[in-house]
Amino acid sequence: MTILDARETRPLEGGASFSLANRLSRVVWGLAWLLLARFTPPPLHAWRRLILRAFGAKIGKGARVHASVRVWLPANLELGENTLIGPGAYLYNQGRITIGARTVVSQGAHICASTHDINDPNFQLVVRPITIGEQAWVAAEAFVGPGVTIGDRAVVGARAALFHDAEPDGVYSGNPARLIKQRQLRQP
Repeated sequence: MTILDARETRPLEGGASFSLANRLSRVVWGLAWLLLARFTPPPLHAWRRLILRAFGAKIGKGARVHASVRVWLPANLELGENTLIGPGAYLYNQGRITIGARTVVSQGAHICASTHDINDPNFQLVVRPITIGEQAWVAAEAFVGPGVTIGDRAVVGARAALFHDAEPDGVYSGNPARLIKQRQLRQP
């Protein structure tokens, strides 16, 4: 996926940031999700996995993606086994988003893998991939910003806004999110 040069396309004046082919593929994707998945009841996770895979997503066995989830581009998405993406979550993956096994992204969370160059007068789009480790939790309505890596088992609290990497087992809260403690998992 190639990002167009903002000096030439002038996105602030209505120009595109992506090629026509990219924009058309996203229209087809959006219509497919709307017509084939958006109305489906919660238990039809296998069907939604199939649709995401058909559009290029790498989806692990048992991953659950709710019908109200929004995915910008499935080809930029990788979900591990038994991952859960909750209702209303938005995976704004202009850049790649990779989410590890047994991780939960709760309802209304927003994972954003792009930004703009604020020093560029043309506001050039910049993609910065996000990696979320295994057994992590991004709680309800949390925001994860571009280029962030969240370590295994880390927790991003409800409505937190995380703009920097999160260490494994760290629990983060606030806006901007800060480390508040270490997660202490009990032995099963």
